[in-house]
Amino acid sequence: MTVALPRRTLLAALAATPLVLAGCSAGPTAAEELLSAHDLPAGTAREVIDALEALPLEKRPSDLLASVGTDVLTLSDAAGREATLELPAEELYVSVAPFVSGTHECFLHSLTTCLGELAEEGLAVRGEDASGAVLIDEERTTAPNGFLGLWLPRDAELTLTLAGEAGEATTTLRTDAEAPTCITTMQLGA
Repeated sequence: MTVALPRRTLLAALAATPLVLAGCSAGPTAAEELLSAHDLPAGTAREVIDALEALPLEKRPSDLLASVGTDVLTLSDAAGREATLELPAEELYVSVAPFVSGTHECFLHSLTTCLGELAEEGLAVRGEDASGAVLIDEERTTAPNGFLGLWLPRDAELTLTLAGEAGEATTTLRTDAEAPTCITTMQLGA
């Protein structure tokens, strides 16, 4: 037995089909569109942060602002596009600009505008938590912008020591929701 549907029902179902299909095929997110407009690959907040920090200064988009907060990476550009990407739940990104003679005040790190004094400088990096457990103990090189990016466990207090040709500096870092993501107070050899 065949059931005959009223013509209106069939027409309504056909008219709704493109809407249903459009809802199933998700287009690019605001972050993907914004990053693509600046010839940057889309990805997680961690992937985008790491990619932007590694770019040579002359390749960093001058009209893109990328600010690292404690929970999100906020992206915006001169065209008025805006997007956010959530940071990993277990990690906080902290960017440190060691210096010898010149620095600037900073609280939230900007991946496209912050510049540190010691670009591509080799450093011995050591980080310990409050119990003395070593979290980082390796040789690292600052990025082209003079910053050393560190992915650290959240809600911790750490002692960070940096040593380079100009000397050594030690500071205490917090990685809670009120912590800065930009550290510009570590003067080597002071």
